[in-house]
Amino acid sequence: MWPILGCSIIAIAVFAERLFYLHRATIHVGEFLKGLSNLIRRRNFAEALHESAGTPGPVARVIHAAIIRHDAPRAELRDIVQEAAQLEVPKLERFLPVLATIAFLTPLLGLLGTVAGMIDAFGTIASSGGYATVTELSSGVYKSLLTTAAGLVVATSAFVAYSYLSSRVNTMLHDMERAGIEIVHMLTESPPITGIISFQQPGEPARSEAPITGIISFQQPGEPARSEAQFES
Repeated sequence: MWPILGCSIIAIAVFAERLFYLHRATIHVGEFLKGLSNLIRRRNFAEALHESAGTPGPVARVIHAAIIRHDAPRAELRDIVQEAAQLEVPKLERFLPVLATIAFLTPLLGLLGTVAGMIDAFGTIASSGGYATVTELSSGVYKSLLTTAAGLVVATSAFVAYSYLSSRVNTMLHDMERAGIEIVHMLTESPPITGIISFQQPGEPARSEAPITGIISFQQPGEPARSEAQFES
């Protein structure tokens, strides 16, 4: 019974710690990427780095790793995002195997308690020369049933907690994948917003930017070109 009680305390502590961690790490990915998109389109990478560094959670850290290398090629940015996400996976799955172990272990501990209770009951019968009252047998039977029930309750609770936390982790992994794809797209395909306004009409050929000089020619049609020597005294 005491091992089952210890497993229940460990399960409660792990569930509370993981729940608090995932709550802090969860952000609204859509709004966060929308804000960064405006900064990246203006090529304000310093402000984008500040925003991603000040936001907690693995999604922000993956985005921060990509913005640091914003001038890298697309293939290299994908590798950077993938490596950063892989580093975050162990942090998200931390202590989850402990819950899974408790969920599988406590029923076995309950079964062990049942066997111990039955051994106690039959030991009482043997010590009484084959005759024992219900009161003498009830102690062993009570122990066996109590440990079985406690093991099943703890195992069920631990499994439910493990399933819930696993679903939260999977959601976080999906958010990281989505954020990584979108940040690579922003950094490689978003055109910069500048302060230059073009007044060229649609279909109009591009004008050359030939320099305008201050020399004005008054040469008549058909008149031969005059050299600069003709104007010297």
